[in-house]
Amino acid sequence: MAYAWTRREDGRLLTGQGRYVADLAVPGCLDAAFVRSTVAHARLGEVDCAPAREVPGVLGAWSAADLPGLPAVPMTVRAALSTPGAAAGRDWPSLATDRVRYAGEAVAVVLGEDRYRAEDGVSQVGVRIDALPPAVSTAEALDGSVTLFDGRDNVALEGSTGTPIDESVWRQAAVVVQARYRQQLLLPSPMECRAFLAIPEADRLTVWCSHQAPHRLRDELAATLGRPVARIRVVVPDSGGAFGSKSATFPEYITVAFLAVMLGRPIRWIEDRAEALLVATRGRGQDQRVRLAADADGHLLAYELKIDADVGAYPQIGAGLPMQTARMATGAYTTPMVHATVRSVLTTTMTTYPYRGAGRPEATFALERTMDLLAGRLAMDPAELRRRNFIPPDRFPYDTPTGRRYDSGNYAAALDLALESLDYCRWRAEQARRRADPAAMPLGIGLSCYVERSGGEPGGLHEFGGVEACPDGAVIARCGTASNGQSHATTFSSLVAAVLSVDQSRVRLLEGDTDEVADGVGSFASRSAQVGGAVLQRAAIKLIEQARGRAAGLWDLPVDEVAWSGGALCLRQDASVSMSLGELVHSTGPLRVDDRLETEMAFPFGTHAAVVEVDPDLGTVRVLRLVAVDDCGVRLNPMVVAGQARGSVAQGIGQALYEGVPYDETGIPLLPNGLLDYLLPTFTEMPPVDVRETTTPTPWTGLGAKGAGESGCIGTPPAIVNAVADALQITDPDVLQMPLTPDVVWRAAHAPKTERQR
Repeated sequence: MAYAWTRREDGRLLTGQGRYVADLAVPGCLDAAFVRSTVAHARLGEVDCAPAREVPGVLGAWSAADLPGLPAVPMTVRAALSTPGAAAGRDWPSLATDRVRYAGEAVAVVLGEDRYRAEDGVSQVGVRIDALPPAVSTAEALDGSVTLFDGRDNVALEGSTGTPIDESVWRQAAVVVQARYRQQLLLPSPMECRAFLAIPEADRLTVWCSHQAPHRLRDELAATLGRPVARIRVVVPDSGGAFGSKSATFPEYITVAFLAVMLGRPIRWIEDRAEALLVATRGRGQDQRVRLAADADGHLLAYELKIDADVGAYPQIGAGLPMQTARMATGAYTTPMVHATVRSVLTTTMTTYPYRGAGRPEATFALERTMDLLAGRLAMDPAELRRRNFIPPDRFPYDTPTGRRYDSGNYAAALDLALESLDYCRWRAEQARRRADPAAMPLGIGLSCYVERSGGEPGGLHEFGGVEACPDGAVIARCGTASNGQSHATTFSSLVAAVLSVDQSRVRLLEGDTDEVADGVGSFASRSAQVGGAVLQRAAIKLIEQARGRAAGLWDLPVDEVAWSGGALCLRQDASVSMSLGELVHSTGPLRVDDRLETEMAFPFGTHAAVVEVDPDLGTVRVLRLVAVDDCGVRLNPMVVAGQARGSVAQGIGQALYEGVPYDETGIPLLPNGLLDYLLPTFTEMPPVDVRETTTPTPWTGLGAKGAGESGCIGTPPAIVNAVADALQITDPDVLQMPLTPDVVWRAAHAPKTERQR
């Protein structure tokens, strides 16, 4: 489908004119490389950096013992709110001190004239360690035999939402289904790995970083380094993706910034792919147990979700993410009783952080897989079971049993469009034909109806935005977001241009620079358009009102007699008398509106449907058809939204069929060949994807937009897994856990029928 828009970013990025942190040429800059633990859990003895200092081209090497003032990783305000008390007594050192708790944890840093010399120095550092038993899974961490912090158990956080469900409900229900699911650990895998450059300049520190929240990074660096906020500037240049993995202040950042200040030299760290596979953030990582009860007609009665979440070695914001899953447990349904409990468990793996969807994919997967189990037990079509239990449109805003207030929705419309687009009845007929033919390849159809939360949580549902008119007729838009590939330069510029009725080429967006933008929250949680776009819209409207007031003063007229038309001011009764914004600024001085908007959470939704063909002999899954119907409210740019949907679907396919971080029994990631071992779907693995939409605006802002970036990660995995289970007629999820590799599928297809349909 063609749209009238083109991305303003593309010409520059596709012709090699992008400017990433690694592209910045800074005179006298040193490169940092880190000495990393080769074991997952150990007592740390002596770290001897002296041999590294003798390597030609090495300017210095330090362990934690050599840097007594090196701060620990800060517990951010955002993390502290979501994980109260979780970090007490569990500090994350920027360089390991007495203990290492995951494979790859940094134990020393080497600075070289370039990365090659720094790596030569790394190879000469001597590290003495005494290995300890690892705790790679939540089960191992919960059995009590291994603890990561002396005197503390491995449960960093316990929480619940909803009301506990009396056992009599389960006993009296006509049908109850139970299941266990594993949400495997994933790597976000952006094209550009993490990148950090610290440049000391007189009494200031300028940081260039590929990051999602520059103002947060500035504030955390200031607090950690003991410097005034005004003496730190953070700039985010072009950024090659993030997906949640660049929203934090990492140990490497603190170490590099600390040394830059100490030495008075620019220092950079550019994470390579091997490092990223070892120590970049992990996503997902939940072990789930569910119960779902219904009456004989398929009306849901109660849903219980129990989560043991693998949050890695240190309790940062990832420890609170499972509560997102708990709060979204209700899904799209009017289930009267919902109760979810959470245990965030420390393991000897890299720390878990938000990854595209961040808690909502886990909630949707557990519920939507279980809805198919229930449909099978009731001998009911899965689509009909869902339709029968949807929250109806006239019930919004809807307060869920888990404490969410859904803003708006029409879930049946999304389901109906998905079924129509898929040609559902035709595929069911084809499935019946194949099941009657023993030689035919099994075919399955899977559905997934999801509701997600966008915008962020209370305390983070605000954003800064400003619009300024310039004497030359240009317009500058400022926003506290930071693009990581979401087309802000296109979307936000066109939004402001549309409000002002000027050509988009006249609008320039400034973001990702704490000197240029006074305040900001950032880009994560699908919040940029919903909150950032809404504040820019309001700021532009306020600019028009201020301009009308000034023009009225110049013309000695009441404001009501001054109109705004075609991007200029004019008399309401005589449009031939007009004045451009540039002329107004020349006559009256600078014209700028800075604004701050606070809003509520929004709840995008949709239905994804998949048709798959399974080869039981090879264990391969071929996705024949995939339909993604998403509702993100008002779409600011349909082309960009469609691109976001397709990219997210690709990542959803990756979780369902390919991706997962395997560990050996000692806690070492089994990825010796990099991306040859961690399989990402490529263009050749992408099936035909039919992206459709319904439009249900959020009432909380004048813009009406909801989040649009995470739908595929949420809706696609359960649709595909449901389709594979349907093809093989499997009703016991234990034999079909993600990722559905050929080995997993082959074993499921050849398991005894009593195990497959337990």
